[in-house]
Amino acid sequence: MSPSPARHPAPAFDVFNVYFERIYDPTMHVLFAFNGEIDGDIMREAAKRLIASNPYIRSRFAEVDGQPFWEEIPEEQWEGAFVLVPAGENLPPPPLDVRAGPQVRVGLYRRAEGDIVAVTCHHGFCDAAGAMLLAREVFAAYRGVMADPDYRPFPREPHDRGTDQILALYSEEEQKRALAEEEPFVDRWRFPAERTGRGTPRIASRTLAPERLGRIKAFGGEHGATVNDVLIAAFFLALLRVRDDPSDRGAPRSILTSADLRRRYPGCHGEGLPVNLSVAYEATLSVDEGAGLEEIIGQVTEVTARRKAGTPGLSAILFYGGIMAGGMPAVRAFFEEMNERYLSSGLKNPVFSNLGIFDPGDYLPVPGNDGTMLDLLDLQYLPCVCWPYGFLMTASTFRGSLTIATAYEEGPYSTATVERFLECVDGYLP
Repeated sequence: MSPSPARHPAPAFDVFNVYFERIYDPTMHVLFAFNGEIDGDIMREAAKRLIASNPYIRSRFAEVDGQPFWEEIPEEQWEGAFVLVPAGENLPPPPLDVRAGPQVRVGLYRRAEGDIVAVTCHHGFCDAAGAMLLAREVFAAYRGVMADPDYRPFPREPHDRGTDQILALYSEEEQKRALAEEEPFVDRWRFPAERTGRGTPRIASRTLAPERLGRIKAFGGEHGATVNDVLIAAFFLALLRVRDDPSDRGAPRSILTSADLRRRYPGCHGEGLPVNLSVAYEATLSVDEGAGLEEIIGQVTEVTARRKAGTPGLSAILFYGGIMAGGMPAVRAFFEEMNERYLSSGLKNPVFSNLGIFDPGDYLPVPGNDGTMLDLLDLQYLPCVCWPYGFLMTASTFRGSLTIATAYEEGPYSTATVERFLECVDGYLP
C-alpha cells in the first residue's frame, strides 16, 4: 500500500480564488518576448528543478475529508511543467488545471523574430504579483542551470501561505469595527453582453507610447491623483460610453479594483513568495452627462485616499475567514448563491486592476541558446478570461509603455464592443 501524499493546508484566499472558476477562468499568463532563441533543454530542466524546490508548486489543489489542501504530486507528473509549443500554435496558452498540478507551466514558443516564453499559473495558487515573482524564479533557475549543470534552486519548506500574520496586527475590537464599517458590495451595472454562456477565448489590448504615460502623470500631478487614479477614472468613463444607458447618468455606479497587501503590510510573509495577497474593494461614483476626466478625478482620489487611510484587506480577511469557518459546504453555497444572483439580475460590477511597472531587471540577464545574452523586447500579462457577467481590464507598464488589456469569451461578448471600449479608455486618457 503506497503512503499518502504530503498535504499542506490551503488558506482561505487560495480556496476562494480556486472557486472563482465558477465565474471566470483564473488562469494567468505572463509572456516574455526575446530577440533570440532560448535553450529549450535547459529551460525544461530549470522548470523541473523549480518544481522540486517548492512543495506548493509541485502540488495540486485537493479536498480531502472536507478540508482543502495543497497535495504533492508524484515526480512523474512534473513533466507537464514545460511545453515546447509546435510552430504555428497561437497564443493565449491553454488554461492550467489547478486540481492536477504542478502549479506552473512554462511554454516555449519558437518564432523567427525571437522566442516567446509563457509562464502560466492559476489564481488559486497566487495572485498577479505572485505570478510575476514565479516568472522571476523560472528565469533565475534557467540562468542557474545554464551556468552550472548541478544547480538546484533554494529548497523551500512548507510555510504559512495565509493571512494570519496580517490579522494579528489588529485587536479584536479593531477587527469588529472593520467588519461593521465595511459596506457590502452592490452590483449596479455590467459590461454589455450579447448573451450568457461560454464562447471562444480572446485577448484585446492597447499599448500607449511612453509620452502618453508622461501626460497621464502630469494630469495626475495637477489634480492630486496617481496614475492609478487616472486609469480608474478613464475605465469608468469608458464603461459609461460603451453602455450608453441614460439611467447611468447621475446615478451611483460601482467598479471593483484591487489592492496588493504586500504594499500595505511590508515585511509580511508574502514578500518573495508566490501567494495570494490581493483583495478587491469597491469604488462608487456618480457622473453627470458630459462629464470628463477633470470632472470625476476628484471623486476617484477621494475613494482611493479613504481606502489607503483605512485598514485595507482586513475586512476581506475576516469575511473569507467567516465563510471558511462553515467548511467547504459553506464555500460552495456562497459561490452558488453569487452565481445565481449574477445570472438572475444580469448585474456584475466590472473590475480594474493596475499591476504597476514591470522591471526588465527582475528577469534579465537571460542567456540564449548560443550563450549570448538576449534582450527582452516585450513583457505582457494576459489577464484571466471572463464571460458574462464578469469583465476585467488590467493595466501594466513596461519600459515606459502602458498596456491596457482584457481577456474575454467572444460570442457572449462582442469583439467589436470590447475593442470600442478599449478605444474609449485610450480616448479618455490624456
